[in-house]
Amino acid sequence: MTTFNLDFSKATQTGGIKDGTYEVFVNKAFEDATPSGSEYINIDLVVRNDVDQPYKNAHVFPKVWKSKKDGKYNEGMIMAIAQSLQLQDGKQYNGLDELLADFVLKPVKVTIKNETSEYNGKTYENVNVKRWEKSSVQGVLNHQFKKGDEPSFGRSASATVELQEDDLPF
Repeated sequence: MTTFNLDFSKATQTGGIKDGTYEVFVNKAFEDATPSGSEYINIDLVVRNDVDQPYKNAHVFPKVWKSKKDGKYNEGMIMAIAQSLQLQDGKQYNGLDELLADFVLKPVKVTIKNETSEYNGKTYENVNVKRWEKSSVQGVLNHQFKKGDEPSFGRSASATVELQEDDLPF
């Protein structure tokens, strides 16, 4: 007979992350669009596993939407995120992609709230980031990545590049 010892320190939760404040880092940040063409900034946050907290390695995907009115992103929201990520005030970027690449691997503390919304007669359960703050954790990010879950500094780690015959040196 095999023995089985309980060790609640190894307990993991499945399903959605509960309301609360978590130490996370930006795993990916890129511009994306819905199938209908609505553009948004997609941010992949991962709950740090080098901090004693529940839901380690869970992903949260906050979005910053372009306004339907003027087609621009909420500048105040982008600045609040950049400030909480402790980016350099006044730094210039050569476009949104470069700014979003600078988000990656930056630690941050976020407050999460599960909310219900309705759109076109359908009800959705959303995990929303309600507050962005500077990380309370001192020192370097010591998160241990799972295989295949490494950060990406661009649109997608699986994005393909199409080459033409003229692009090849041989």
